[in-house]
Amino acid sequence: MAELGRRRRLLVLAICCASVIVVVMDISIVNVALPAIRHDLHATVSGLQWTVDAYTLVLASFLLLAGSTADRVGRRRIFQVGLAVFGLGSLLCGLAPSLGWLIAARVLQAVGGTMLNPVAMAIVATTFPDPAERARAIGVFGSMSGLSLALGPILGGALVDGFGWRSIFWINVPIVAAAIVCTALFVPESRAGRARRFDPVGQILVILVLGSVVYAIIESHRLGWTSPVILGLLAVAVLSALGILGHEPRRVDPLLELRLFRSVPFSSAILMALFALCGFGAFLFVTTQYLQDVRGMSALTAGLCLLPVGVLVTVLSPRTGRLVGARGPRGPLMVAGTALALGGGASIWLGPATPLPAVLAIYLLFGMFLGTVNPPITNTAVSGMPRSMAGVATSLASAGRQTGTTLGVAISGTIVGSAMARGGTAFTSAEHAVWWLVLGLGVGILVLGLLSTGRWALDTAGRAAELFEEMDRGADLRTEALRRR
Repeated sequence: MAELGRRRRLLVLAICCASVIVVVMDISIVNVALPAIRHDLHATVSGLQWTVDAYTLVLASFLLLAGSTADRVGRRRIFQVGLAVFGLGSLLCGLAPSLGWLIAARVLQAVGGTMLNPVAMAIVATTFPDPAERARAIGVFGSMSGLSLALGPILGGALVDGFGWRSIFWINVPIVAAAIVCTALFVPESRAGRARRFDPVGQILVILVLGSVVYAIIESHRLGWTSPVILGLLAVAVLSALGILGHEPRRVDPLLELRLFRSVPFSSAILMALFALCGFGAFLFVTTQYLQDVRGMSALTAGLCLLPVGVLVTVLSPRTGRLVGARGPRGPLMVAGTALALGGGASIWLGPATPLPAVLAIYLLFGMFLGTVNPPITNTAVSGMPRSMAGVATSLASAGRQTGTTLGVAISGTIVGSAMARGGTAFTSAEHAVWWLVLGLGVGILVLGLLSTGRWALDTAGRAAELFEEMDRGADLRTEALRRR
């Protein structure tokens, strides 16, 4: 791909940011609408969990396929298809007559979303060839994920109160239509230097691992952990994970490129992405229920209570991106891990009558966490990797985020599910286990942030990059030899 002018590069970045905003916002915007959906469609707690997790589970399962397919057949082409499918799924969500139809439409929406987030990040990584400029662009792009998660409940609350819960899906349609036109006009086509082949066995195994674990967590409340169904699902997950470890290393082009994990910064980035979004997914799911069902707020008021989160993300994310580009990711990761741990610890003391200023002060900690966590994770995941691996590396980073969100909703919903109907102190007491989990996830980010930014960790990233560069050179030589024959 020929190098573009600065104005064109910034325009491409803006288009990619628009796509990630609608995809990621549809994770959090739904949370504030859950009470309205439950009332209108007579949904159970597990039904509400599936309304969120059907979307994030599909995102996590197919992001790897989308990234490698885009590297092979063209990133702009896959990006445009993803926009169209996402727009159609959003339209059908808004028209859903029952919870089952809503969940099915969320699945279709997510299929389109899988073609947007990682592919857009790969487009950004290849559009900005200068490392420093690329770090800043990735920082801006990464900050959009956090900003979208934080602003989703605010926008969702306004839409739900003003136009009903269906409007949170309809708003995506004109945005997607504009993005399709702009992509055709301004985004150049790009591919990886070496095409990667489809890995159907790997794809099936990934789906089995994630689907079995999430289904077991959500349905364990209804069936019990000792149920044959739950035990069978956990057995399928374990066997599928072993299958991945046995199958993927034997493939020339595996779906799950395990050799990337030889880089300690990359491996840590995936775990930190999982921890971070698990914590924030749990926070959003529990908090929107707490504000509306326990404290009796409207959807808009509940969304506005999350305004401190959105404000801090807006203020901190761009500055964090610049800081990561100038000084590296360690500092922001330390701040993010500390803020998440403190936010989880402080939330343990929340009750039905806790003064609202104290509640909002605690939410500031979650805003500080989300405003500082995404840019360093995103930069760490792709830094040092050859450009030919951009799609696969960014897909894995995005899959880590979506897997974390899925698990956060599944686990927190299972913990507080029986207390949701009772409300009051029963709900806030059940929340305690969720907040202890969030505190532990914050500590995990602190430890991984220190581990992944040391000299030894950076050396492993360099060796991993050299390995892939040697693989690319060998593949190019084989291709040239075949041409000469």
